[in-house]
Amino acid sequence: MKHHLLIITVLFVLLQSCSNKKIIENDSIDKNEKEAVTDKLAEVKAMLMEFTDFNYELMSNGTVEAIRKADLRFQSQEVISKVYVKNGLQVEAGQMIAELDKYKLESSLRSAQDAKDRALLDLQDVLIGQGYKLKDSINIPDNVMKIAKIRSNYDQSINNYSIAKYNLEQSTLRAPFKGVIANLWNKEHNYPSGEVFCTILDNKNFEILFHVLETEINLIKLNDKILASPFSTSDYVVEGHITEINPSVDHNGMIRVKATIPNKESKIYEGMNVKVRVQRLLGKQLVVPKSALLLRSNRKIIFTLKNNRAMWNYVETAQENSESYVVTKGINVGDSVIYEGNINLAHESPVIIK
Repeated sequence: MKHHLLIITVLFVLLQSCSNKKIIENDSIDKNEKEAVTDKLAEVKAMLMEFTDFNYELMSNGTVEAIRKADLRFQSQEVISKVYVKNGLQVEAGQMIAELDKYKLESSLRSAQDAKDRALLDLQDVLIGQGYKLKDSINIPDNVMKIAKIRSNYDQSINNYSIAKYNLEQSTLRAPFKGVIANLWNKEHNYPSGEVFCTILDNKNFEILFHVLETEINLIKLNDKILASPFSTSDYVVEGHITEINPSVDHNGMIRVKATIPNKESKIYEGMNVKVRVQRLLGKQLVVPKSALLLRSNRKIIFTLKNNRAMWNYVETAQENSESYVVTKGINVGDSVIYEGNINLAHESPVIIK
């Protein structure tokens, strides 16, 4: 009898021990599961799908050129007496840039004037010898006048005077239009070095020269919008429009295109290398940011938001630009597309909207 009581007591103790252990394990599991669920919650951002304008983009590299550019030259090789400007200075049309020493040029003009006056007297003498007067030139036969001018050297003296006058006028350089001074290296009291004294650039508007493949030419047209960014400051973007498409393909299979851009902030310079994005409006499309699209098992997916859970959707896309895709299949108008915080999501993952 005692033996049976001992067995019953031992069994009771063992059962009580197992029951307590189970309660402890269940508490531990519940806590771990709660922590696991909390860990799986992801903060995301989402956007409501609707039809929006989509700009197709074609990428290229280009070079900046001034629409109006003038290389100024002196016509005579005399010492530079005065320079009124410097590189980077904005000038108005007609403003004085520099001038040469004018002593020899003025002397040449006076000599040419004297030679012209003597030639006029000689012309009158020749005509008088033929029985005519210069004041009656209307009645003088053309052949007689021609011979008289040759003998008096009249035409040559007029030409020499015109050249001397022109050289004196050109000894002062003036800006042909409003712009900025560039490539000015000459100094006062020296002879002009090189063919070009300086350059005037109209820096209010520039042209961008870039090339597209002949297979891409049907994707662009005149007046298409472009976005240009200098290589040196890629965060600066300026908008322009295509103004010229050269109807010829070069030996590399490229077509030359021109676009104009404004330079309101004076951040664009002649000769700059820029990135060009040609944009063409394709109308209303379902557009998602590039960050919203993921690749899983080599298939495109997008997570949409439903009841605070991320739903896995296989999608198909068409055109793309630097920022977004056009979605043709897999999501609909009114869906909430997750575009941030979606990297580690799984189907029906619980999420929190930022």
